[in-house]
Amino acid sequence: MSAAEILSQTASPGPRTVEIDIQGMTCASCVSRVERKLGKLEGVSASVNLPLETAQVTVPAGITDQQIIDTVKATGYTATLKNPPAPPAMKHDAVTHLSHDSHPGAAQEGAAQEGAAQEGAAHGGHDSHEDHMAHGGTAATLRPRLILAAILTVPVFLVSMFPALQFPQWGWVAGILALPVVTWSAWPFHRAAAINARHFASTMDTLVSIGVTAAFVFSAVELALDPSMTAHGSAMEGHAPLYFEVSSVVVTFLLLGRYLEARAKSKAGDALKALLNLGAKEATVLRNGVEVKIPAAELAVDEVFVVRPGEKIATDGIVTDGTSAVDTSLITGESLPVDVTAGDTVTGATINTSGRLLVKATRVGSETTLAQMGMLVSAAQAAKAPIARLADRISSVFVPVVLVIAVLTFALWLLLSGPVIEPAEIQRAFTAAVAVLIIACPCALGLATPVGLLTGTGRAAQLGILIKGPQVLEDTRTVDTILLDKTGTVTEGRLSVVDVVPLTQVPAAEILRLAGAVESHSEHPIAHAITAHAREAGTLPELNDFTSAPGGGVRAVIEGRAVLAGRAGWLEENGVVLSSGARASLAEQQQRGTTAIWVAVDGEAAGLIALKDTIKAGSKDAIAKLKDLGLRPILLTGDNAAVAAQVAAAVGIAREDVYAEVLPEGKVEAVKGLQADGATVAMAGDGVNDAAALAQADLGIAMGSGTDVAIAAADLTVMGSDLGQVATAIALSRRTLGTIKVNLFWAFFYNAIGIPVAALGLLNPMIAGAAMAASSVLVVANSLRLRRFGR
Repeated sequence: MSAAEILSQTASPGPRTVEIDIQGMTCASCVSRVERKLGKLEGVSASVNLPLETAQVTVPAGITDQQIIDTVKATGYTATLKNPPAPPAMKHDAVTHLSHDSHPGAAQEGAAQEGAAQEGAAHGGHDSHEDHMAHGGTAATLRPRLILAAILTVPVFLVSMFPALQFPQWGWVAGILALPVVTWSAWPFHRAAAINARHFASTMDTLVSIGVTAAFVFSAVELALDPSMTAHGSAMEGHAPLYFEVSSVVVTFLLLGRYLEARAKSKAGDALKALLNLGAKEATVLRNGVEVKIPAAELAVDEVFVVRPGEKIATDGIVTDGTSAVDTSLITGESLPVDVTAGDTVTGATINTSGRLLVKATRVGSETTLAQMGMLVSAAQAAKAPIARLADRISSVFVPVVLVIAVLTFALWLLLSGPVIEPAEIQRAFTAAVAVLIIACPCALGLATPVGLLTGTGRAAQLGILIKGPQVLEDTRTVDTILLDKTGTVTEGRLSVVDVVPLTQVPAAEILRLAGAVESHSEHPIAHAITAHAREAGTLPELNDFTSAPGGGVRAVIEGRAVLAGRAGWLEENGVVLSSGARASLAEQQQRGTTAIWVAVDGEAAGLIALKDTIKAGSKDAIAKLKDLGLRPILLTGDNAAVAAQVAAAVGIAREDVYAEVLPEGKVEAVKGLQADGATVAMAGDGVNDAAALAQADLGIAMGSGTDVAIAAADLTVMGSDLGQVATAIALSRRTLGTIKVNLFWAFFYNAIGIPVAALGLLNPMIAGAAMAASSVLVVANSLRLRRFGR
């Protein structure tokens, strides 16, 4: 099984999932509003991602896409479906919502980031290619507003705060300079606040808009009532009750915060974006025996294309001619090239390192392994981690509560000032109320989870690890036991026949010929080894009535004879009697550390085929890493106890933690038994016989060399075959979860401390604005540390 076959899964029946782009969201309150509004539609549930500005909506039959779009628009945001039609130049219709260009790399890039940085609906435009990594504005659209604000704010701040710089009527100059800052520069805040107000809702933009406007209007009214307030410059007594510098500095700090945040968040998606942008741009196809260069996106299924040494393989396919070594590190994370020859599968975007290959395309566009990886990772990034639910519940009522607190702060300051309210008391009350509004903006709260998830899953994709959803992060935290399938997981899984032991008059060559034929229709690694060895010895006969019992054996009719191959217990279930001499031969093979398969012909045990596997080079180190992570490794195998014990001893697994001769249903029972004893169980496997146990485990981990069934049943997939990647996957998942928790802690802590301090009048609104902007940037910066994991 190649990496190219890993992600092909059949869609399960049930409600469909619609992915939409939403423009105009700025904080956790926006997310909560959209989710609540969509949730009011019968049978509809939604998960909204703030930094990606997307939503995954589960829609039952009877609800149209347009109803979903209209519902989002009714909340005050702009919404569009995330699957625009493919460009006419495409020759196939497989390029779906990942496609925004004419080559697979650019098409796949869309899974991480949609389009160029244009001023979109959130800023009055309607460009469908808005950068969805930048909530509240892209870096490009925020830059001119920030520059203007900074240029005008500096003189306003200096003349307002330093009496030595004040001149006659400086207040009017400060007001005039501050006006463009609190209008045009602050327009994104005002516009979003107005849209939400029309729908009787409030978000962080409401807090900013009210705070900034209140500071400016209060100052303007004071100056209008007393035009000569600053007529004498610095000669006046006391500080003028003007807050033009507050409104200007707050807007500048918030814009700076959003600008830095937008730039930093764009890096959060770089890992996935870079991975998916490495597809081949061109392909050389053979048409009527002539080599023709075409855009890789125009490749069709079954077309044969040429891959020369050093070139990228244009798409997933099967080698029809040639021999080479292929660098698959892009997909699997493993640096060792894989040898391929005619009949082997190859994956698009991997690199041909040596010989010339002819490859027949089997998957194109969004069906390729790389594109499917992009869609799975994007789906995981767009989903919502359970840890985010607390933030959602708080954000849904946060802004209204803050507005009430600000009003109460203003009122209480006035009440406590005594029966006669002095202008200075009004100033203090006003300053405290504005500081509450500014410090409380829940932007960091909304970014804490999705940006951490975005960065962590992107880094995982670079390492060849696919995390199916955010729930997996929670699961890795509690796992304390891991069951490891032996063949293909701990060992190479590439068995070779070392002996054929006749038990009757049937010659060894005939036993091998019949066994190779009956095993030729099985997917198990043992079957592949027997068939390959038998084909080297001669041609295999035709077979009829093939049946397979996972974990038991296979049966077929060959040349009129009933041939069975499999485990001893399964043969006995099918009426084959095993003599004591035959069992002694089996024991002898097992003592040699081989795996022996019984072959029966017409109801009689005809012989044994002995095979031997080799332990993967990194398995011992991987087991040690798993132990360092606090996990108890258990070897689980359908192989015999003697072979299992030898393997366990070689990799460092305790003898009492070896479960041998376990059938597929026995693997499920082993998982259930450990769970009943209080263990939280992870299961790593790669075969059909592991699928049920992978599904039963608290955390299912599929090895990328395994079958589609195993991968479909797993929660986490490692695209390579190295057991060390399993340890890396668990460690990275835990690190990602830890990062999200740190983000949430500081977001909560910041608001929990900041609001009371501001209400007590101990926090200047300018400092509050700087602190609020810094909190968002710090949350994103903390998440970006995940990009260095494993380096």
